Parts: sequence; C-alpha cells; structure tokens
Amino acid sequence: MEIKLVAEKADQTVYEGEGGAYYAWTPSKSPLLSESKLGAGKLILHPLGFAFPHFFDSSKIAYVLQGSCTVGLVASNSAEETVVVIKKGDVIPLPRGQISWWFNGGDTDLTIIFVCETSKAQVAGEMGYFFLAGAQGMLRGFQSDIVAKLFDLNNKEAEDLINSQPGSLIVKLRNGIEFPKPTEDFKEKVYAAIDTPRVDVVVKGGGIINSLTEKEFPVLVGMGLSARFVRLKGKAMLAPSYVADGTGRVIYVAKGSGRIRVVGKGGKPSFDDGVEEGELIVLPQFLATAVIADEGGMELFSVINSSKPTFEQLVGNVSVWKALSSVGLQSVLNISPELEQLFKEKNTKSLMIIPPRN
Repeated sequence: MEIKLVAEKADQTVYEGEGGAYYAWTPSKSPLLSESKLGAGKLILHPLGFAFPHFFDSSKIAYVLQGSCTVGLVASNSAEETVVVIKKGDVIPLPRGQISWWFNGGDTDLTIIFVCETSKAQVAGEMGYFFLAGAQGMLRGFQSDIVAKLFDLNNKEAEDLINSQPGSLIVKLRNGIEFPKPTEDFKEKVYAAIDTPRVDVVVKGGGIINSLTEKEFPVLVGMGLSARFVRLKGKAMLAPSYVADGTGRVIYVAKGSGRIRVVGKGGKPSFDDGVEEGELIVLPQFLATAVIADEGGMELFSVINSSKPTFEQLVGNVSVWKALSSVGLQSVLNISPELEQLFKEKNTKSLMIIPPRN
C-alpha cells in the first residue's frame, strides 16, 4: 500500500488567550501520527504568560524555538520541585506523568514545540493533558465536598480554593511577580542545548548536525525518544539516510524553507515537495530522506521514537556503497569497472551534509 505523506502546520487551536496559546497536530490531518505512535503540539507564552501545572499521558521532548522561560518540574512520587530556566535552542525531556508549569518572565514571546511518544496515551497520535487547577482542573472536578474533607477545610474555604481561579490552561500574571530561582543542584541532567557550537557534525559551508540520545540523557531510555537538530546553509543538502532500527520520526521545520524528498518501497518518492517554517512531517519506519535548503538556509528539529537510533547513510564513507565489493557494485548497478572505481572514490569521505557547488 502506498504511504501518503504530508507536511502540515498545526491544525487545531486548543487554547488562545491573553497569556498565550496552544496548538496541536491531529491524526485527522496527519494520520501517520497515530500509526507511528507520535504526537506534536506548539506552546506560545506571551510575556507574563503562565501555563498551569499539569501532567500528560505521553513522554515528550520540548524544544525552545524562541524566547526563554522558567519551568517547574515535579517528578512522579516526589515532594520536591526542580526549577530551571531554558532558552532558545534548549531541549528538555519530560517523562510521562511528570508535573510541570511554564512561565514567561521575559519581554518577548516564548515558542516551544513538543513531540511525544503516544503508545500508552489515551488516544494514539494525541497528547492528553491533565491540569491540577483552574477551570479545567482536577480540584474543581472533585468539587467542594470532597476537597473540604481532603484538606480539612470548611465549605467556604473549599469553594474559594477550587473556584477562585477562573482561568483555563494559560493566564497572564501581574507585573512584578517573582517565581522561584533556578535549582542549583540537580540530581540528574534536566535540559541541554542542542543548537550549540559543540555538535556532532560540522561541514564548512554546509551546516551542522547535533543529536541528544540516551548517552546524554539517561532518562530517554525509559521514554523511548531522542532528538536531532540540523542547520543547513543556503542550497546545502542533508544527504539521504534512514533510521535502520525501524523507528519512525517527526521532522519539524524550525526556520527557513527548502525541499524534502522521501523514498520508500519500490524506489518511488513518497514525498517530494517544498516545506516551510512551522510545518511538520511524519516519516514512517525505513523511509530514506534527503533535504535541500532554499537560498536562506533552514533549521530542522527531529524527534525519533528510539532513545538510541541508528541512522544509515546512503552516501559517503559509512554507506553501503563503500562497504560493497567491487564485483558486487558492478553487478548490482550494471556498470563498468571504470565507473565503479570512480563511484567508490566519490564515497571515501563523510558526506552527511553536502555544501552547495560554486
């Protein structure tokens, strides 16, 4: 069966208000989300915007596209809060069931993309959020009679506790409010910069590749996720590759525009079209993908539903073309020894990113 791939911007407005907004990609527009057990959403917090404490039914990775914010984290079965400040280029893993809140104390908007693994979610392909307070909070759902008994309050105190906050999901707080300072000592790594000068691959005139896997974040082992960041300069190409361990991935265009070509079974393109900032494409297992940036360059953020993915290159010194014997290459390609030798010579160096030709 032919796989239909699409590149889409977030198609559902979950919430919009004075403090910010939340948008989601849904399986109705991107059916491969549910099939690949992945989901995605985008959070925007305006200055003084505060996203209420909540937990979620899917492990996810957050990537800061712009701005900075203070994040509060409470692990499952913990009475301790960890507070961090994250900024553009940072990635923060969020295990299923962890409680978090988000506050933008800066002067500009904060934008974050979330990608999650939804195999245990209530709805495959969608992130489910459960808020502790506010108009959609759990306290309000239990109502004042139970809340009064739980916390040993009188009826008025219980009513005030559950009904004083009319906001839902995100609110704008007053000027001058101060949240806790960042926690100084972490028991384990909480976040890291993926858009950083210290990267896995640097190609002069071409771009960079950087990854965050279970090696950098042991917590990713239990989450079954990892992340990859690619920056391509104008007209540079991300050489074709696929995830060899059979896991799917999501690619989000964080900046700029370009063209993505995806090839699957039968040697036919499953997708061959232009993509632009804000669009997301879901890639099922084993499909090979190449990307060419437009003149202005582009940035891609990917999440793979494996904590230690294996990328198989289709060009360069770590590709199958370099590994195959001369007789194997000549036979499979039906070429002369002279062309086979030239082809081998062209695959003697790393070609993960190919700079534009002059």
